[in-house]
Amino acid sequence: MKKLSYVLIALLGSISFYAQADVATAEQAAKNYALFAKSTLSADDGKAFYTSKQMVNGKNIACNSCHTDNPTNKGKHSESGKEIQPMSPAVNPKRFAVLNESEKGFAKHCKDLYGKDCSAKDKGNFIAYLLTFK
Repeated sequence: MKKLSYVLIALLGSISFYAQADVATAEQAAKNYALFAKSTLSADDGKAFYTSKQMVNGKNIACNSCHTDNPTNKGKHSESGKEIQPMSPAVNPKRFAVLNESEKGFAKHCKDLYGKDCSAKDKGNFIAYLLTFK
């Protein structure tokens, strides 16, 4: 699985390694995930992914537990209370700016929430959902 992550990072690195991201960069990342997954993307599936509740340490949580129902809003970490910048790249141009960091974020949060790495399709659908917010 690690080899797969390195291949995906290399693929995504072709977009822009440390460039400032914007909606176009996020769109390109989603397209690359779709190519890697050999699938079309679904914003509806991305929303389901974002709102899907999982039992973690006795708590029923989802991505939107910390990031809010509206990805254009600032969130708040459920345990530390630390402010989290908006998920939507239309509102937060730094989101997906460093694709290697985005991939690390996916790896950490997917493992924490779902107990596994998320697929390229999950990641692409998630970004497609975020791109519906202007």
